[in-house]
Amino acid sequence: MKNVIFKKTLFSLLLLLSFTGFSQNLPLSKDAKISVITCGLGNETYSYFGHTAIRVADPANNIDLVYNYGAFDFSTPNFVMKFAKGDLQYFVVVHPFVDFMNEYTYEKRSVFEQELLIPQDSKQKLFDNLNNTLLSEDRYYTYKFIDKNCTSMVVEIINKTLNGEVITKKEDTDITYRSILFPYFDGHFYDKLGTSIIFGTKVDQLGTKIFLPFELKNSLEKTTFKNQPLVSTSKTLLQFEKETPISWWNNIFTYIIILLFIALINKRIIDNIYLLLLSFMGIFFVFMGFYSSHHELAMNYNVLLLSPLLLVLVILSIAKNKKWTYRFAVLHLIFLVVYSLFIINKAHFFIVLPMIITNGIILVRIAIQNKKPIPIII
Repeated sequence: MKNVIFKKTLFSLLLLLSFTGFSQNLPLSKDAKISVITCGLGNETYSYFGHTAIRVADPANNIDLVYNYGAFDFSTPNFVMKFAKGDLQYFVVVHPFVDFMNEYTYEKRSVFEQELLIPQDSKQKLFDNLNNTLLSEDRYYTYKFIDKNCTSMVVEIINKTLNGEVITKKEDTDITYRSILFPYFDGHFYDKLGTSIIFGTKVDQLGTKIFLPFELKNSLEKTTFKNQPLVSTSKTLLQFEKETPISWWNNIFTYIIILLFIALINKRIIDNIYLLLLSFMGIFFVFMGFYSSHHELAMNYNVLLLSPLLLVLVILSIAKNKKWTYRFAVLHLIFLVVYSLFIINKAHFFIVLPMIITNGIILVRIAIQNKKPIPIII
């Protein structure tokens, strides 16, 4: 698959270079059109949020290309670690429009087009900027979930071309990034849960930046340039209804059943295994908060729920140190109360509430089991 993509990209580059040479850009004809392409949501992790690209169509010059800022190379050494750390290099590639459409037809994802209603000199400047980026080291950028992605890069290069912050976010600026993201995980419960507890304070900020494809699409519809609409009415190039997957395990019911079993079974070994898993998750989150350059992972207050110190509580419990087991259980009950009060008005409160209740039941149970009995004096 990668070889096919490489060959198609190379073909498109050679096509451009055959027109332009290495030192000058191809003049677009007066009939050239440049559009923002918005691609629909999919059910693979990489496609949950859709995609944004730029199309340049100029029949007079036999050009119909899509510039795509969402490419990355799986063969990059230490790919997983680079992605986790936040220094994985994404890059812009160019595809023939027909191949781009074939891919989305195969994936059954909708495609929408909004033509930019800008002067000819601005079209030429944007086309030149795209090609200069494509043929230079500027084609690489360090991916950031909110700040640098396929959508934000499209906004950036169009704004650069138009010499100002022409495209800005026009809706949902009064709700948090976390609230904006939540609906995109419909049908993918454990992905929603996972992102709820691994993301820190950054996603609780108001979502004032355009970072998702359909945010850009909706904002473009309300954007003007020189007192005229910036884009034409959106045209539907492909239309598919997104199919929400149904899974016997990836849903809230298995989540509730598992937590009910842990809370009600009242077995010390089950409690210890559960708390041990939570402590490992907490250790991982703390590590990622310091290791990763993804700001979304920093300052993660969810470690109050998934505390690394639960590991100490488990060790004390196994060692049958009643005094300190009791103290650590009470300490984590305090953490739980503080955490509950802190997130009660946040988007992920209800999805973590079953965990809060389960943790509370287990910690109270451990505290009661290890509390020193009060002597009765007759």
